Amino acid sequence: MTKIETKYSVRDGGHYSPAVEWNGALYISGQLSIDPETGKAPEGIRAQARQALRNLETVLSAAGACREDVVMCRVYLPDVAWWGELNEEYAAFFGAHKPARVVVPTGPLYGGCLVEIEAVAQVKQKGALS
Repeated sequence: MTKIETKYSVRDGGHYSPAVEWNGALYISGQLSIDPETGKAPEGIRAQARQALRNLETVLSAAGACREDVVMCRVYLPDVAWWGELNEEYAAFFGAHKPARVVVPTGPLYGGCLVEIEAVAQVKQKGALS
């Protein structure tokens, strides 16, 4: 297994890696809607959805992958009433690419965040033929 870190890989004691690559798959830990520059979540569900997706893209990039390599996302929301707004931001992020997805209504998320996204992506193997 290869651990993937980013320049923002500072955690408050959590025992995890931002992502782990294994056997051609990239397993990305839940990306909260916290802006890594400020340490705070932006206001509103749309801004938080965009931030969580940017954080996901940061991890993908650190692994040499991109959003089109994502095959599955699991999205956590503390209130399913935000599904529509989240779905619009998610669709804008992925465009024509439509990975498998589940939206899980939860209780409160870490740090008061409104969105957390985990994902699985395919990574290109070194020396593999396209």
